[in-house]
Amino acid sequence: MLVKAVIILFLVVILYSLGSAFVFMVKDKGEGDRTLHRLMWRIGLSLFLLLFLFFMFQMGWIESSGGPIRYGSGG
Repeated sequence: MLVKAVIILFLVVILYSLGSAFVFMVKDKGEGDRTLHRLMWRIGLSLFLLLFLFFMFQMGWIESSGGPIRYGSGG
């Protein structure tokens, strides 16, 4: 349950960063660097989350469900 909460928290922060970049883009009209900095934060957080998910998978904290597509002679 804690792992799911951490993942959701990261996604909320990433969406907040994306939304604030949009607000700064509209407010500054291309004059400031705030949009660039927020988008760089979003990219960094997204990469960190991806690496953290890979780490959690390797440690066995999360498991793959196999996905919706079943391969083989099962049906």
